[in-house]
Amino acid sequence: MLLKVFVKDECPNCPAAKEVANQFPFSKLFDMNEAEGLAEAAFHSVLCTPSMVLVDDAEIVVHSWRCRVPRPTEIANYAA
Repeated sequence: MLLKVFVKDECPNCPAAKEVANQFPFSKLFDMNEAEGLAEAAFHSVLCTPSMVLVDDAEIVVHSWRCRVPRPTEIANYAA
């Protein structure tokens, strides 16, 4: 399981998204101001920040949250 977290420096809600993501050891931040982050965002059709995409070990999307910060319990429910 991997929680991909898409952020940008100028995003007002991204600090909250990072805080939520830090509660999950299986999270990885992708900065959409960098080439790697932009490429990963394009792969998942992420167009806004903050966004999170939860994928399983086969890289299949389990759930995604676009343009908002989910509650930690929401993530935990899908990651179980």
